[in-house]
Amino acid sequence: MSTPQELPRRLNLIDAISIVVGIVIGAGIFLVPNLVAQSLPSAGAMLGVWVFAGIVSFFGALACAELGAAMPSTGGQYVFLRDIYGPLAGFVCGWSMFTVARTAQVAWLAVSLALYVSYFMPLSPLAIKAVALLALVVFTTINYLGVEAGARVQRGFTLAKVSGLAIIVVGAFFLSGGQHNPAAQPAPPIAIGAFGAAMIPCLLAFDGWVQVTFVAGEIKRPHRNVLLALAIGVAIVIVIYVLANASYLRVLSVKEIAASDHVGALAAERTFGPAGGKLVSLIILLSITGSLNGCFLTSPRIFFAQARDGLWFPKFAAVHPRYRTPYVAIAAQGIWSALLIVTGSYGTLVNYAMFAIWVFYGLMVAGLMILRYKQPGLPRPYRMWGYPVTPLLFLAVTGWFLWNTLITQPWPSLAGLAMMASGIPAYYVFRRWRRFRSLVVAPPAPAGRGMGDSGVC
Repeated sequence: MSTPQELPRRLNLIDAISIVVGIVIGAGIFLVPNLVAQSLPSAGAMLGVWVFAGIVSFFGALACAELGAAMPSTGGQYVFLRDIYGPLAGFVCGWSMFTVARTAQVAWLAVSLALYVSYFMPLSPLAIKAVALLALVVFTTINYLGVEAGARVQRGFTLAKVSGLAIIVVGAFFLSGGQHNPAAQPAPPIAIGAFGAAMIPCLLAFDGWVQVTFVAGEIKRPHRNVLLALAIGVAIVIVIYVLANASYLRVLSVKEIAASDHVGALAAERTFGPAGGKLVSLIILLSITGSLNGCFLTSPRIFFAQARDGLWFPKFAAVHPRYRTPYVAIAAQGIWSALLIVTGSYGTLVNYAMFAIWVFYGLMVAGLMILRYKQPGLPRPYRMWGYPVTPLLFLAVTGWFLWNTLITQPWPSLAGLAMMASGIPAYYVFRRWRRFRSLVVAPPAPAGRGMGDSGVC
């Protein structure tokens, strides 16, 4: 049996940081403040909930960094769950990511990109789908042609979106008259429930940092750079989000923010005039584009790793002989996401997927604590700061998030659980198929050297 080909380590620290920042910062920072202001009628509380959500996400990233430094393999989160809980847990994670979670995310981003293109040129509903499908073709091709190509695009769009946000922040503080000073606004009492309701969209706006671990097998000096990418990347996002919200509060009142569905555009219009709306739309377009490219750069590596373990279609484990990319996995993600766009099912599936994604976050961080207990001697180039308080805080917030989602959105949550549960019978189907395929394709094993069936290669 030939040794599986490896993906070369070609991503440096800047590339890894660009993946974190580029994927996390999407359209949320321009839209979520409206939801936060509806729950928290206080400027201080609004900034506070963004800081708290950022700290929780930072703790999750630190836990992810410990696991990524200890197990710097392509597949990231899938590999963590597989090695900690067994192949079934890893398979259910990969199954959920391909069938719904990450592919629906890609489809949603592509359609959102097309919608913001329509801000600059009128597009019919059919044309919006066509532009979304074209975006999938473009980013599938870029990342098919080499990880360096995908990384260059990621660096460019990350720099562009950060620069655009910097223009908005600088304009609000130095070009506007500062019509609304947050410190001067009254601070009414805040209920715990209201703070919690505001934190949910903030946590979702911080989502995506885990995806850099999907390409851990292609990052140079992973024992160092995975940690630095997660720590520096999430810290940058926290600073940007807090400054962006402070700039909104500089030119808008809390009531205006709560009443506007396009807070970023309204704030920019106050600062730059009518051109401000177009500026924000362009920045959002760049932000979504960077997130979309990041998903093609990272997510297919999960399916690649799963296939190498014999728990997905074997073709997904193929490495392109020239471009050294998991080209089948990348193309398959593009095709499946295109199908979700054509059928229009991506919006519903994204709602289902969020519950599953946070279940896997909780399992991952809990797994770090299990691994500390079961394998204390495992080489750990980095140990999570603040252990065990920091992972316990993350798990507490995760448990609350899942419970609140289950109570407030029972049908999407239950659908997310059903989606995960469907991976259990699929796992046994793939195991049987793998056993059958090994008997048919491979020559008989010599006596006393039978093949294992753990599901982990």
